[in-house]
Amino acid sequence: MRGFIAVVMVSALSALVQGCGGASGGGYQDPGPRALPSGETCDSIRGQLNRLDSKGVPAQVERASSGGSLSASQRADVDKYNQLLNQYLGARCHV
Repeated sequence: MRGFIAVVMVSALSALVQGCGGASGGGYQDPGPRALPSGETCDSIRGQLNRLDSKGVPAQVERASSGGSLSASQRADVDKYNQLLNQYLGARCHV
């Protein structure tokens, strides 16, 4: 009886792994770079990120992501930093 259960478990696990393997790359298509907001360039966004970096915002981002408390102005800086970073990476400015 234990042998039968082991065979069933191995078969089920094998089927699960095969199913996951087929879905990993078959239907995925890269959407490509996203357009930047009007009036923005990769350099202008990088400049804004650099200014926020010099203010210590990345440490605030880490504090916020670990559940730490932030003032309203710190929260605004963190939100702006995340928005700019998403735009920068989404437009593939880093490539």
